Amino acid sequence: MAQMRVKLIYPPGLVTKPIIAVLAKDHNVLANIRRASVDEGTGWLVCELEGEPDALKSGLKWLEDSGVEVESLGDVVES
Repeated sequence: MAQMRVKLIYPPGLVTKPIIAVLAKDHNVLANIRRASVDEGTGWLVCELEGEPDALKSGLKWLEDSGVEVESLGDVVES
């Protein structure tokens, strides 16, 4: 398993979508939400993502393709 810390920034159209649930279900990536701010227009999350390296890669690509801005907050840490 690999871990990484990221900040996910949601545009207005995605604030009400179950992005983290889909990430876990469809991409097998667990998200431990450490901090968040969400209002009617936008939102952001700081979270630790955990999964197999290929799952993390595909999950991050899916997030970006969906319109979520992904900022890396730390290197991938193998455990």
